[in-house]
Amino acid sequence: MTKSFQETKLDNTSTSNIKSKTKKRIVVGLSGGVDSSLSAALLIKDGWHVEGLTLWLMKGQGACCSEGLTDAAGLCEDLEIDHHIIDSRTLFEKEVIKKTTDGYKSGITPLPCSMCNKNVKFEEMLNWAKKQKDFTHISTGHYARVKNINNIFLKKSSDINYKEFLLLRGVDSNKDQSYFLYSLSQEVLSRLILPLGEFRKNETRMEAERLKLRTAKKAESQDLCLVEKYGSMQKFIDNHINIKEGEIKHINGKVLGKHKGIQHFTIGQRKGLGIAWSEPLYVKKLDQLNNIVYVASVLDLMQSESIIEDLNWVSIEQPTKAIKVEAQIRYRSKPVKGTLLPYSIENSEILNYKLVFDEKQSSITPGQAAVFYRDEVVLGGGLISSLNR
Repeated sequence: MTKSFQETKLDNTSTSNIKSKTKKRIVVGLSGGVDSSLSAALLIKDGWHVEGLTLWLMKGQGACCSEGLTDAAGLCEDLEIDHHIIDSRTLFEKEVIKKTTDGYKSGITPLPCSMCNKNVKFEEMLNWAKKQKDFTHISTGHYARVKNINNIFLKKSSDINYKEFLLLRGVDSNKDQSYFLYSLSQEVLSRLILPLGEFRKNETRMEAERLKLRTAKKAESQDLCLVEKYGSMQKFIDNHINIKEGEIKHINGKVLGKHKGIQHFTIGQRKGLGIAWSEPLYVKKLDQLNNIVYVASVLDLMQSESIIEDLNWVSIEQPTKAIKVEAQIRYRSKPVKGTLLPYSIENSEILNYKLVFDEKQSSITPGQAAVFYRDEVVLGGGLISSLNR
Protein backbone atom coordinates (compact mmCIF):
# COMPACT_ATOMS: atom_id res chain seq x y z
CA MET A 1 0.00 0.00 0.00
CA THR A 2 1.29 3.47 -0.87
CA LYS A 3 2.07 5.55 2.19
CA SER A 4 0.07 8.69 2.81
CA PHE A 5 1.88 12.01 3.21
CA GLN A 6 1.40 11.88 6.96
CA GLU A 7 3.19 8.54 7.04
CA THR A 8 6.12 9.62 4.87
CA LYS A 9 6.78 13.19 5.96
CA LEU A 10 9.28 12.16 8.64
CA ASP A 11 11.37 9.98 6.30
CA ASN A 12 15.11 10.69 6.46
CA THR A 13 15.36 11.09 2.67
CA SER A 14 14.48 14.43 1.15
CA THR A 15 14.42 15.73 -2.41
CA SER A 16 13.99 19.42 -1.64
CA ASN A 17 17.73 20.25 -1.50
CA ILE A 18 17.14 22.42 1.59
CA LYS A 19 19.67 21.58 4.26
CA SER A 20 18.26 23.47 7.23
CA LYS A 21 16.84 21.20 9.91
CA THR A 22 16.22 23.90 12.49
CA LYS A 23 12.68 24.63 13.57
CA LYS A 24 12.43 27.93 11.71
CA ARG A 25 9.00 29.29 10.84
CA ILE A 26 8.09 29.85 7.21
CA VAL A 27 4.95 30.96 5.41
CA VAL A 28 4.27 29.42 2.01
CA GLY A 29 2.24 31.23 -0.62
CA LEU A 30 -0.36 28.69 -1.75
CA SER A 31 -2.21 29.19 -5.03
CA GLY A 32 -3.94 25.83 -4.94
CA GLY A 33 -1.68 24.33 -7.61
CA VAL A 34 0.76 21.44 -7.47
CA ASP A 35 3.92 23.61 -7.40
CA SER A 36 3.14 25.57 -4.25
CA SER A 37 1.59 22.47 -2.66
CA LEU A 38 4.78 20.46 -3.07
CA SER A 39 6.85 23.38 -1.80
CA ALA A 40 4.90 23.32 1.46
CA ALA A 41 5.18 19.54 1.76
CA LEU A 42 8.94 19.53 1.17
CA LEU A 43 9.53 22.25 3.73
CA ILE A 44 7.60 20.26 6.33
CA LYS A 45 9.73 17.21 5.54
CA ASP A 46 12.83 19.31 6.06
CA GLY A 47 11.86 20.34 9.56
CA TRP A 48 10.34 23.77 9.05
CA HIS A 49 7.30 24.99 10.90
CA VAL A 50 5.08 25.76 7.90
CA GLU A 51 1.89 27.76 7.57
CA GLY A 52 0.02 28.45 4.35
CA LEU A 53 -1.00 31.85 3.04
CA THR A 54 -3.33 32.45 0.09
CA LEU A 55 -4.05 35.83 -1.45
CA TRP A 56 -7.62 36.43 -2.53
CA LEU A 57 -7.01 38.42 -5.70
CA MET A 58 -10.40 38.46 -7.42
CA LYS A 59 -13.70 36.66 -7.59
CA GLY A 60 -14.26 33.82 -10.01
CA GLN A 61 -12.53 30.67 -11.21
CA GLY A 62 -8.82 30.13 -11.73
CA ALA A 63 -5.72 29.27 -9.74
CA CYS A 64 -5.66 32.64 -7.97
CA CYS A 65 -9.38 32.75 -7.25
CA SER A 66 -12.14 30.75 -5.55
CA GLU A 67 -11.01 27.34 -6.87
CA GLY A 68 -7.47 28.01 -5.71
CA LEU A 69 -8.63 29.13 -2.28
CA THR A 70 -10.58 25.90 -1.81
CA ASP A 71 -7.72 23.65 -2.94
CA ALA A 72 -5.19 25.53 -0.79
CA ALA A 73 -7.39 25.23 2.28
CA GLY A 74 -7.89 21.52 1.65
CA LEU A 75 -4.18 20.96 1.21
CA CYS A 76 -3.41 22.67 4.52
CA GLU A 77 -5.97 20.45 6.22
CA ASP A 78 -4.25 17.39 4.71
CA LEU A 79 -0.81 18.60 5.82
CA GLU A 80 -2.15 19.56 9.25
CA ILE A 81 -0.89 23.14 9.03
CA ASP A 82 -2.62 26.46 9.57
CA HIS A 83 -4.01 28.27 6.54
CA HIS A 84 -4.47 32.03 6.29
CA ILE A 85 -6.22 34.13 3.64
CA ILE A 86 -5.49 37.78 2.87
CA ASP A 87 -8.10 39.79 1.00
CA SER A 88 -5.84 41.45 -1.59
CA ARG A 89 -8.54 42.29 -4.13
CA THR A 90 -8.27 46.06 -3.73
CA LEU A 91 -4.49 45.99 -4.08
CA PHE A 92 -4.70 43.63 -7.08
CA GLU A 93 -7.23 45.90 -8.74
CA LYS A 94 -4.95 48.92 -8.28
CA GLU A 95 -1.57 47.37 -9.05
CA VAL A 96 -2.46 44.82 -11.71
CA ILE A 97 -5.86 45.29 -13.31
CA LYS A 98 -5.73 49.10 -13.52
CA LYS A 99 -2.07 49.24 -14.58
CA THR A 100 -2.65 46.51 -17.17
CA THR A 101 -5.66 48.36 -18.52
CA ASP A 102 -3.82 51.70 -18.59
CA GLY A 103 -0.91 50.03 -20.37
CA TYR A 104 -3.06 48.69 -23.17
CA LYS A 105 -4.78 52.07 -23.51
CA SER A 106 -1.39 53.77 -23.92
CA GLY A 107 -0.29 51.46 -26.71
CA ILE A 108 2.05 49.10 -24.83
CA THR A 109 1.79 45.39 -24.03
CA PRO A 110 2.00 45.17 -20.23
CA LEU A 111 3.29 42.23 -18.19
CA PRO A 112 0.71 41.53 -15.44
CA CYS A 113 2.66 38.68 -13.80
CA SER A 114 5.65 40.90 -13.04
CA MET A 115 3.33 43.63 -11.71
CA CYS A 116 1.67 41.08 -9.44
CA ASN A 117 4.95 39.63 -8.15
CA LYS A 118 6.46 43.03 -7.48
CA ASN A 119 3.55 44.92 -5.95
CA VAL A 120 1.16 42.27 -4.66
CA LYS A 121 2.31 38.71 -3.96
CA PHE A 122 5.73 39.09 -2.39
CA GLU A 123 4.96 42.37 -0.64
CA GLU A 124 1.80 40.96 0.92
CA MET A 125 3.60 37.80 2.03
CA LEU A 126 6.57 39.65 3.48
CA ASN A 127 4.39 42.16 5.31
CA TRP A 128 2.28 39.35 6.78
CA ALA A 129 5.40 37.49 7.94
CA LYS A 130 6.81 40.65 9.54
CA LYS A 131 3.59 41.32 11.44
CA GLN A 132 3.67 37.79 12.84
CA LYS A 133 7.23 38.54 14.07
CA ASP A 134 8.26 34.91 14.63
CA PHE A 135 8.22 33.99 10.93
CA THR A 136 11.73 34.12 9.51
CA HIS A 137 11.15 33.15 5.87
CA ILE A 138 8.67 33.08 3.00
CA SER A 139 8.34 30.55 0.19
CA THR A 140 6.59 30.07 -3.17
CA GLY A 141 6.44 27.41 -5.86
CA HIS A 142 8.43 29.36 -8.45
CA TYR A 143 11.02 27.57 -10.55
CA ALA A 144 14.03 29.74 -9.71
CA ARG A 145 16.83 29.72 -7.13
CA VAL A 146 18.21 32.04 -4.46
CA LYS A 147 21.83 31.72 -3.34
CA ASN A 148 23.99 33.54 -0.84
CA ILE A 149 27.09 34.83 -2.60
CA ASN A 150 29.24 32.98 -0.06
CA ASN A 151 27.70 29.66 -1.10
CA ILE A 152 28.25 29.82 -4.85
CA PHE A 153 31.25 29.95 -7.16
CA LEU A 154 31.19 32.94 -9.53
CA LYS A 155 33.57 33.86 -12.27
CA LYS A 156 35.41 37.06 -11.43
CA SER A 157 33.91 40.11 -13.13
CA SER A 158 35.56 43.50 -13.18
CA ASP A 159 32.47 45.29 -14.51
CA ILE A 160 29.86 44.25 -11.93
CA ASN A 161 29.63 44.00 -8.14
CA TYR A 162 27.39 41.26 -6.78
CA LYS A 163 25.09 41.75 -3.80
CA GLU A 164 24.80 39.32 -0.88
CA PHE A 165 21.84 37.39 -2.25
CA LEU A 166 21.62 36.25 -5.86
CA LEU A 167 18.62 35.27 -7.97
CA LEU A 168 19.37 32.41 -10.37
CA ARG A 169 17.54 30.56 -13.09
CA GLY A 170 15.76 27.34 -12.17
CA VAL A 171 17.48 24.17 -13.37
CA ASP A 172 14.52 23.32 -15.63
CA SER A 173 15.09 25.61 -18.60
CA ASN A 174 11.61 24.88 -19.93
CA LYS A 175 9.97 25.98 -16.70
CA ASP A 176 12.41 28.64 -15.39
CA GLN A 177 10.44 31.60 -13.99
CA SER A 178 13.30 33.89 -12.97
CA TYR A 179 12.23 36.28 -15.77
CA PHE A 180 9.18 37.25 -13.72
CA LEU A 181 11.14 37.73 -10.47
CA TYR A 182 13.70 40.34 -11.56
CA SER A 183 11.94 43.06 -9.55
CA LEU A 184 12.46 41.41 -6.14
CA SER A 185 14.44 43.23 -3.47
CA GLN A 186 17.41 42.00 -1.42
CA GLU A 187 15.14 41.97 1.63
CA VAL A 188 12.80 39.54 -0.10
CA LEU A 189 15.67 37.37 -1.38
CA SER A 190 17.20 37.21 2.10
CA ARG A 191 14.01 35.57 3.38
CA LEU A 192 12.94 33.63 0.30
CA ILE A 193 13.14 29.83 -0.03
CA LEU A 194 12.30 28.31 -3.43
CA PRO A 195 12.15 24.52 -2.97
CA LEU A 196 11.45 23.80 -6.65
CA GLY A 197 14.44 25.64 -8.05
CA GLU A 198 16.36 22.39 -8.39
CA PHE A 199 13.36 20.42 -9.69
CA ARG A 200 12.15 19.63 -13.18
CA LYS A 201 8.41 19.77 -13.75
CA ASN A 202 8.03 16.02 -14.24
CA GLU A 203 9.89 15.47 -10.96
CA THR A 204 7.44 17.79 -9.22
CA ARG A 205 4.50 15.72 -10.42
CA MET A 206 6.12 12.44 -9.43
CA GLU A 207 7.04 13.68 -5.95
CA ALA A 208 3.57 15.16 -5.41
CA GLU A 209 2.01 11.83 -6.38
CA ARG A 210 4.42 9.93 -4.12
CA LEU A 211 3.34 12.13 -1.22
CA LYS A 212 -0.32 11.70 -2.23
CA LEU A 213 -0.97 15.44 -2.41
CA ARG A 214 -4.50 16.24 -3.50
CA THR A 215 -3.17 18.63 -6.17
CA ALA A 216 -0.74 16.11 -7.70
CA LYS A 217 -2.83 15.56 -10.82
CA LYS A 218 -4.43 18.98 -10.99
CA ALA A 219 -4.18 20.47 -14.47
CA GLU A 220 -1.49 23.12 -14.75
CA SER A 221 -2.63 26.66 -15.38
CA GLN A 222 -1.37 27.76 -18.80
CA ASP A 223 -2.73 31.29 -18.76
CA LEU A 224 -2.66 34.51 -16.78
CA CYS A 225 -5.18 34.56 -13.96
CA LEU A 226 -6.86 37.41 -15.87
CA VAL A 227 -7.33 35.07 -18.81
CA GLU A 228 -8.65 32.30 -16.57
CA LYS A 229 -11.27 34.61 -15.11
CA TYR A 230 -12.45 36.29 -18.31
CA GLY A 231 -11.87 33.42 -20.75
CA SER A 232 -9.32 35.28 -22.91
CA MET A 233 -7.18 38.39 -22.84
CA GLN A 234 -9.42 39.76 -25.58
CA LYS A 235 -12.45 39.49 -23.29
CA PHE A 236 -10.55 41.08 -20.39
CA ILE A 237 -9.63 44.01 -22.63
CA ASP A 238 -13.16 44.37 -23.99
CA ASN A 239 -14.51 44.36 -20.44
CA HIS A 240 -12.22 47.22 -19.36
CA ILE A 241 -11.57 49.37 -22.44
CA ASN A 242 -14.13 50.94 -24.75
CA ILE A 243 -13.94 50.37 -28.49
CA LYS A 244 -12.36 53.25 -30.39
CA GLU A 245 -12.10 52.73 -34.12
CA GLY A 246 -9.04 53.90 -36.00
CA GLU A 247 -6.91 53.25 -39.07
CA ILE A 248 -4.44 50.52 -39.90
CA LYS A 249 -1.65 52.04 -41.98
CA HIS A 250 1.37 50.71 -43.77
CA ILE A 251 4.53 52.52 -42.68
CA ASN A 252 4.60 53.99 -46.20
CA GLY A 253 1.41 55.91 -45.29
CA LYS A 254 -1.16 53.85 -47.19
CA VAL A 255 -4.38 53.14 -45.28
CA LEU A 256 -5.07 49.39 -45.38
CA GLY A 257 -8.05 49.01 -43.08
CA LYS A 258 -9.80 49.82 -39.83
CA HIS A 259 -9.37 48.58 -36.27
CA LYS A 260 -11.51 48.66 -33.11
CA GLY A 261 -8.85 49.81 -30.67
CA ILE A 262 -5.07 49.70 -30.44
CA GLN A 263 -5.49 47.71 -27.23
CA HIS A 264 -6.15 44.64 -29.37
CA PHE A 265 -2.70 44.70 -30.98
CA THR A 266 0.89 44.03 -29.98
CA ILE A 267 4.21 44.59 -31.72
CA GLY A 268 5.03 41.73 -34.08
CA GLN A 269 1.42 40.54 -34.38
CA ARG A 270 0.50 39.01 -37.74
CA LYS A 271 -2.81 37.21 -37.26
CA GLY A 272 -6.12 38.99 -36.93
CA LEU A 273 -5.17 42.18 -38.76
CA GLY A 274 -7.93 41.81 -41.33
CA ILE A 275 -5.95 43.43 -44.14
CA ALA A 276 -4.56 42.32 -47.50
CA TRP A 277 -1.12 43.04 -48.94
CA SER A 278 1.34 41.53 -51.38
CA GLU A 279 3.43 40.10 -48.52
CA PRO A 280 2.80 39.19 -44.87
CA LEU A 281 2.53 42.27 -42.66
CA TYR A 282 3.14 42.64 -38.94
CA VAL A 283 2.32 45.28 -36.35
CA LYS A 284 5.27 47.68 -36.27
CA LYS A 285 4.04 50.53 -34.06
CA LEU A 286 1.01 51.56 -32.00
CA ASP A 287 0.34 55.29 -32.20
CA GLN A 288 -1.82 55.97 -29.14
CA LEU A 289 -2.04 59.72 -29.76
CA ASN A 290 -3.54 59.35 -33.23
CA ASN A 291 -5.12 55.91 -32.65
CA ILE A 292 -3.25 54.34 -35.58
CA VAL A 293 -1.87 50.82 -35.95
CA TYR A 294 1.19 50.81 -38.23
CA VAL A 295 2.16 47.63 -40.05
CA ALA A 296 5.25 46.64 -42.00
CA SER A 297 7.15 43.70 -43.46
CA VAL A 298 9.09 41.33 -41.23
CA LEU A 299 12.41 42.99 -42.11
CA ASP A 300 11.10 46.33 -40.86
CA LEU A 301 10.56 44.82 -37.39
CA MET A 302 14.28 44.40 -36.79
CA GLN A 303 15.76 46.76 -34.19
CA SER A 304 19.30 47.28 -32.97
CA GLU A 305 18.56 48.86 -29.58
CA SER A 306 15.94 49.83 -27.03
CA ILE A 307 15.53 52.10 -24.04
CA ILE A 308 15.01 50.29 -20.72
CA GLU A 309 13.35 52.05 -17.79
CA ASP A 310 12.14 51.28 -14.24
CA LEU A 311 15.14 49.04 -13.65
CA ASN A 312 15.73 46.90 -10.59
CA TRP A 313 19.19 45.47 -9.93
CA VAL A 314 18.19 42.36 -8.07
CA SER A 315 21.61 40.67 -7.73
CA ILE A 316 24.18 43.42 -8.45
CA GLU A 317 24.91 47.00 -7.55
CA GLN A 318 23.69 49.50 -10.12
CA PRO A 319 26.30 49.66 -12.90
CA THR A 320 27.58 53.10 -13.82
CA LYS A 321 29.53 51.93 -16.85
CA ALA A 322 28.66 49.81 -19.86
CA ILE A 323 28.30 46.09 -19.12
CA LYS A 324 27.91 43.04 -21.32
CA VAL A 325 24.74 41.05 -20.68
CA GLU A 326 22.58 38.26 -21.98
CA ALA A 327 19.16 39.86 -22.40
CA GLN A 328 15.84 38.06 -22.43
CA ILE A 329 13.20 40.34 -23.96
CA ARG A 330 10.24 37.95 -23.75
CA TYR A 331 9.43 35.13 -21.36
CA ARG A 332 9.75 32.37 -23.93
CA SER A 333 12.57 33.89 -25.96
CA LYS A 334 16.17 32.76 -25.77
CA PRO A 335 18.64 35.23 -24.22
CA VAL A 336 20.61 37.30 -26.71
CA LYS A 337 23.92 39.06 -26.25
CA GLY A 338 24.08 42.82 -25.91
CA THR A 339 25.52 45.80 -24.05
CA LEU A 340 23.79 47.95 -21.45
CA LEU A 341 24.84 51.59 -21.75
CA PRO A 342 23.97 53.95 -18.87
CA TYR A 343 23.19 57.56 -19.63
CA SER A 344 21.99 60.55 -17.65
CA ILE A 345 18.94 62.65 -18.34
CA GLU A 346 19.44 66.40 -18.14
CA ASN A 347 18.64 67.83 -14.69
CA SER A 348 18.15 64.35 -13.24
CA GLU A 349 20.32 62.12 -11.06
CA ILE A 350 18.56 59.01 -12.33
CA LEU A 351 20.50 56.77 -14.69
CA ASN A 352 18.63 55.37 -17.67
CA TYR A 353 19.92 52.57 -19.84
CA LYS A 354 20.06 51.77 -23.51
CA LEU A 355 20.25 48.11 -24.50
CA VAL A 356 22.26 47.62 -27.70
CA PHE A 357 22.04 44.16 -29.24
CA ASP A 358 25.00 42.40 -30.83
CA GLU A 359 22.57 41.34 -33.57
CA LYS A 360 19.30 43.04 -34.50
CA GLN A 361 16.19 41.64 -32.85
CA SER A 362 12.59 41.40 -34.04
CA SER A 363 9.39 42.56 -32.39
CA ILE A 364 10.86 44.38 -29.39
CA THR A 365 7.72 45.23 -27.47
CA PRO A 366 7.24 48.26 -25.19
CA GLY A 367 5.78 47.23 -21.84
CA GLN A 368 7.45 43.84 -21.77
CA ALA A 369 10.40 43.15 -19.49
CA ALA A 370 14.03 43.00 -20.56
CA VAL A 371 15.82 40.82 -18.01
CA PHE A 372 19.61 40.67 -17.89
CA TYR A 373 21.65 37.59 -17.09
CA ARG A 374 25.30 36.67 -16.57
CA ASP A 375 25.35 32.89 -17.00
CA GLU A 376 22.64 31.68 -14.57
CA VAL A 377 22.52 34.81 -12.41
CA VAL A 378 19.76 37.37 -12.89
CA LEU A 379 21.52 40.73 -12.76
CA GLY A 380 18.37 42.82 -12.99
CA GLY A 381 15.75 43.97 -15.41
CA GLY A 382 13.41 46.72 -16.48
CA LEU A 383 10.64 47.61 -18.87
CA ILE A 384 11.15 48.17 -22.58
CA SER A 385 10.16 51.78 -23.05
CA SER A 386 10.85 52.84 -26.60
CA LEU A 387 12.61 51.61 -29.70
CA ASN A 388 15.34 52.98 -31.88
CA ARG A 389 13.61 53.68 -35.22
